[in-house]
This record gives sequence, structure tokens and C-alpha cells, in this order.
Amino acid sequence: TGVSLQNSALKDVHWQIVKWTRKSREAGKKWAVAFDEPGNAQFGMPADPGYPGMPTEGYDGPTVDQTRKHVLWGTFLGGGHGVEYYFGYKLPQNDLVCEDWRSRDLSWTYASIALNFFKSQKIPFWEMTSHDELVGNPKNENTTYCLAKKGLYLLYFPDGKGCDLKPLPDDSPKTIQWFNPRTGDIKDQGQLKGLKITPPDTKDWLAIIRS
Repeated sequence: TGVSLQNSALKDVHWQIVKWTRKSREAGKKWAVAFDEPGNAQFGMPADPGYPGMPTEGYDGPTVDQTRKHVLWGTFLGGGHGVEYYFGYKLPQNDLVCEDWRSRDLSWTYASIALNFFKSQKIPFWEMTSHDELVGNPKNENTTYCLAKKGLYLLYFPDGKGCDLKPLPDDSPKTIQWFNPRTGDIKDQGQLKGLKITPPDTKDWLAIIRS
């Protein structure tokens, strides 16, 4: 059984995914929850920066970076199974007339990087649930996301701001790696020392913590 959430502002995607995956789990009827058409009817998912006709001044719609952070990773780290993008009606190659899917090439690249991450790292996402409370985000806001099961913790930092990780349920030694959701690169940092987690810079990063 599946459910597709639709037409919410980017700031609401993550908590909506968390809400409905939790409800389905509590009801004993596990749903495959996805997000459909994030954003509003005008803009949806924008074309790549620099694509012909993509506005550079006076544009107040979502950016490609915001879509990657709060829709793509906001969905996956909330326990969601995927997203369906919508091109709006105001931007180049929009939902009504699109003939060039390369207009969103960067967003397809980011989606491919995310999917390859879960596959190459053998992440058992179907066994994992949202635990934002472990990263000081009990209201599931767009600050830091956490998808976890015992022994494996994925922490996503949309804006590169660190967090004070709550004590984890297993006290065995842990390693930490940093995954770059913009390039697909992974940096090993060895053993986790302490509960202060600080990303490499102020861009978005995913921490992989394993027991």
C-alpha cells in the first residue's frame, strides 16, 4: 500500500513524510510514502541555474539546492520512498509544455547520487525510521534530519550546521564518514569521538555513523 503526499511548501516536506510514515507504522499497516509535486503551482522544481529563460532577478521560488536539501533528502531521511517532481507553469520547460528534460539535468544528477549512495553503502532503509530527536530536532523541522536503526545512523545537515548528538542506544565504538550529496564523494574520519558533530563546511552534508 502506498500514499503520495502532494503540494506542500518545501519547509513542510520532511515533517509530513515523518508524520505519515509514523502513522502507518503505529497502525500496523506499513505504507510506502512518497512526495508528489513539492512546491507551489507556479514554480514546482526549477530549471538548472543558467538554463535559457530561467530568471536570475526577482525570482522568489525554490532553488535547485533547496529542492535537493528539503525535498530529496528531506524525504529519504524522513523514511519516505521517493519524490515526483513537478515543473510548475511559470518557469522554462514547465509542466504544460516541457520538451527538454535536460532543463533539470542537475536535479537528476542529485537524485542519481542519492540513489547510488543507498545502493553502494548497502543502507537497509526499509528497516530504518526517523529519529530526529537524536539530533535535537523533535519537531522534525528543516534543521537536521536523522534516519536510524540500532548500529547505523544517518545524519543530514541541510545548511552545514552541526548538532549535539544525543546518547545513542548502543554504546559500542562507532565510526563516522561524511558523504557529499552534491558530488557523491565520501570522506572517512575514523572513530567517532564525543557527541559534537560538525560538518566539513557550511554546505549540506550527510554523516554516516556505524557501530
